Amino acid sequence: MIDGAHVVLYSRDVEADRAFLRDVLGWGHVDAGHGWLIFRAPPTEVAFHPTDGEPSHELMLMCDDLDETMAELAARDVEFTRAVEEARWGRVTALRLPGGGEVSLYQPRHPRP
Repeated sequence: MIDGAHVVLYSRDVEADRAFLRDVLGWGHVDAGHGWLIFRAPPTEVAFHPTDGEPSHELMLMCDDLDETMAELAARDVEFTRAVEEARWGRVTALRLPGGGEVSLYQPRHPRP
């Protein structure tokens, strides 16, 4: 049976983004060979949202306290690209990855599985 998921993030600077996950976020990892790092992600949930446009995917990192997490990441020179939005389902912002990508960060208000 399925026992995991593998998320692929495309980047303009994979070394910088790998260093970000390893050094800034402190995620454990293995070297799959030749410096190709694969990271252990925190527990994950999957949800489907309706769209009238093309189907797409989004990676959103979750935390228990958005203000505290943002302060910790800001102290590590992480750039936030969006102001905090107060949504019905949670509080959300986004951060810039060194390779140019953006990842959402949110504190859910919904029950977590």
